[in-house]
Amino acid sequence: MRTHHKSTVLAAAAIAALSLGLTACGGDTDTGAKDAGSASSSSEAGAADKGTGAAAGTADQTAAKSGSGSTGGATANGGSTATGGSTATGGTSGGSGTKGSTAGSTTGSSTGAKTSACAYGDIKVTAAKADEVPTEHIVLTATNTSGSACTLLDYPLIAFGPIQTAKDVPAVAKSKPAAPVVLKPGAPAYANVRIALGGTHENTKVVKSFNVNLFAAAGPAEGSIVVKAPAGGLAVDEAAAKTGYWTEQLRNGADEF
Repeated sequence: MRTHHKSTVLAAAAIAALSLGLTACGGDTDTGAKDAGSASSSSEAGAADKGTGAAAGTADQTAAKSGSGSTGGATANGGSTATGGSTATGGTSGGSGTKGSTAGSTTGSSTGAKTSACAYGDIKVTAAKADEVPTEHIVLTATNTSGSACTLLDYPLIAFGPIQTAKDVPAVAKSKPAAPVVLKPGAPAYANVRIALGGTHENTKVVKSFNVNLFAAAGPAEGSIVVKAPAGGLAVDEAAAKTGYWTEQLRNGADEF
């Protein structure tokens, strides 16, 4: 009886030990499976992160090529927003951005347009004796009576006799100004005219009025301006007569002859 009971106890102990061994193996297997599952999940998460990074990189590269702005871009001077954080200074942004315009506005439009030549109806001419005795010179004053500026070309074409037969008074070359006179509305210009030499034996004639013609761009203009002589008339020696050019003001030297 004792022998049978001992065998029974040993058998039970063996079964218990075998059960414990199987339990331990099962526990290790579950843990390994769990670890393997975790590693697989980590791998999948890493792959997902890599995919996301690749997609973001592709998007950034696409944005850089197209010249559109990203959140890290800085604004370019004269252009659109640049990509990559660097600042453009030439007015060009991105890989295919638009260049900034370098054309400035013209501060003004050009004011160098030429005015037309003063015509017969634009000008009033008057005559005054010079302050001298006897009278050798007169001063002609041409005033722009039109409503717009005009250019008074060359010198007055003066005829002290009948306009059809009178000799035009020659001009003094040294009196010619550097540029023709441009008369604004109401502005005057002047011409000094010698009418005699002041001698007592000159061949003079008394003139109560005379004719003045203007110059056009192509030569003498049509239409004569009749100028009334100063009070008492003028003693004119046509052989000695000379005229200066139109000028803004009479000048020492140039208008002395």
